Amino acid sequence: MRNTGVALHFREFGNPETPKLCLLHGLFGSANNWMSVVKYLQQGFHVIAPDLRNHGRSPHHQEMDYGLMADDLLRLFDSLEISSVCLVGHSMGGKVAMWLALQRPERVEKLVVADIAPVTYAHRFDAIFQALAGLRLDEIGSREEADSGLAEWVSDRGVRQYLLQNLLKQRDGWHWRFNLEGLRSAISDMAGFPQVESEIFAGETLFVHGEKSDYVTDAYRERIAQLFPHYRLRMLHGVGHWLYAEQPQLFAQVVRHFIAG
Repeated sequence: MRNTGVALHFREFGNPETPKLCLLHGLFGSANNWMSVVKYLQQGFHVIAPDLRNHGRSPHHQEMDYGLMADDLLRLFDSLEISSVCLVGHSMGGKVAMWLALQRPERVEKLVVADIAPVTYAHRFDAIFQALAGLRLDEIGSREEADSGLAEWVSDRGVRQYLLQNLLKQRDGWHWRFNLEGLRSAISDMAGFPQVESEIFAGETLFVHGEKSDYVTDAYRERIAQLFPHYRLRMLHGVGHWLYAEQPQLFAQVVRHFIAG
């Protein structure tokens, strides 16, 4: 029997009387990833930034797919008495946003998808999962030691720092905030995208991608156009997959201009 939704932990900013804007993080992330962007968006928007299931402070659950994650968001919106919202999703969060827009278009005013497409990718996370699972949390004494342990598998220091944001020191030792086994079990679903029958999202949609990233290519534009016929494409120069973190002010300006327009 499928779970119908978990109660997501979330952070909110800005004036509740202003337009609603929901920010959805990527794999291994949390609402905290958006803080550098929030400071540019909280003036003029009521910003809601949830931790998706198995991430951050939200509940862990053995079931995880895009349908369930969209249900979680609908439960959150209902609890906040939000009838419709502008959605901004990065990577995995972008897929959650796209799926919700396709299934419940009346709940989404405008859609911004950051550096991801509605397609199946060959996932690139084997080394990361091996690194996370292989790190002996009971033996490390500091974040520096954890970083050194991850470096044997993950050479990119930026990726390691992104992952280490989830490492918590508690009374009984170090713990990962995310549900490592739950994410590992769900990675095939996360790399894919649910089968779409005849659904489209007819609302305005902006696909933003990084110049140095290969997640959104010309080969995916036909599929994007099929599902999101009123889409626009914007490339941010000089940035990669984590475009919102590399250029938070520019990313926020792009989002604000698109929604206002």
